[in-house]
Amino acid sequence: MTDRIVVVGAGYAGAGTVDSLKDEVPDAGLEDDVELVWINEEDYHLVLHESHRVIRDPSVASKITVPCASMLPDWGEFVQDRVVGLDTDERTVELEDGDPVDYDYLLLGVGSATAFFGIDGLREHALTLKSLADAREIHQSVREAAADASVADPAQVIVGGAGLSGIQAAGEIAAYRDEHNAPVDVHLVEGLDDVFPNNPDEVQDAIRRRLEAAGVNIECGEFISEVDDETVYLGGGEEEEPEEMPYDVLVWTGGITGREELENTDLEKDERSRRVFADRNFRTSDDRVFAIGDTALIDQGDDDVAPPTAVAAWTAATVAGENLVHAVLDEPLSTWTYEDKGTLISVGDAAIAHNVDSLPFGTFGGPGAKFLKKAAAVRWIASISSLGRGMSAWSDM
Repeated sequence: MTDRIVVVGAGYAGAGTVDSLKDEVPDAGLEDDVELVWINEEDYHLVLHESHRVIRDPSVASKITVPCASMLPDWGEFVQDRVVGLDTDERTVELEDGDPVDYDYLLLGVGSATAFFGIDGLREHALTLKSLADAREIHQSVREAAADASVADPAQVIVGGAGLSGIQAAGEIAAYRDEHNAPVDVHLVEGLDDVFPNNPDEVQDAIRRRLEAAGVNIECGEFISEVDDETVYLGGGEEEEPEEMPYDVLVWTGGITGREELENTDLEKDERSRRVFADRNFRTSDDRVFAIGDTALIDQGDDDVAPPTAVAAWTAATVAGENLVHAVLDEPLSTWTYEDKGTLISVGDAAIAHNVDSLPFGTFGGPGAKFLKKAAAVRWIASISSLGRGMSAWSDM
């Protein structure tokens, strides 16, 4: 009897799991006993943590996308479609255009959606950065705003949220401005008291210095309270008028939530965020369904969960592939514990490294940090495709 493993999503979680299965299934001698179906809305894997590069230069898209077909083993099938539902009783994945897909074991790696936190007008007026199309739209919007502006009246571009995505997006917009001598002011807005919130002072200071050197105006300490088609409002209250920031382009990177297609499933999940609860072996409340990456809240003990980062997703994916094979063989599952490998973050052409695994340094920038940032992207691309494809991306990272 053939067991069908279905993997949903082609982000770090999904692509990494497929890559793991390419080794684990043959190693277990199951090529004739396992059928793999990989489902994703796009026919490529996007190196999402480098998608901000497309804001400055859309041609970079070809360097940070890997065709799903090129990663698929001979005993696998790729289905390009959008997942719209899941029936755990019937063990079927429901698709927007195609027929439902049956599964014996399912890996959910559908990623996350942008959270707008109920802020009036934000969803309607802000651009997001969750896909290649999003990055291209930001590029085009900044380009058009700059074309309509002047040195005397520059375009105002606001990036909301000073986490990794917001910092890197602001850095790329500033780099675009400088390369094209465009009349653009770039603002990075963060409701908490500093950029890269909840991290050590040394890395926050290093990031702030590079943002300021890049000509990014930083506004911290007031949350966005409302947005209309021309203005971002910061703070305000019963006795205080909000600060008004006019804008031509607004980009929002302020948080994540679960994908809406999981909302009506029977899987146990956080009702507020829709992210699925998973054990350290990635099993959900249904023994046949596993979840990793941004889709999941993966238990790490002491009421802690793994962070929604690229590194967490791709390291978990290796174990997820193993566990799917263990499940087919009815063997004990392995557990996974997140290990912080440090942080690599770019600000335009500059980069900052913080507590990088195995290095005897804390926080540093310069050529060393830039090299590590490039190397991380190249290593990932090479690991799921080829060294040649990975190295071809080096100059654009």
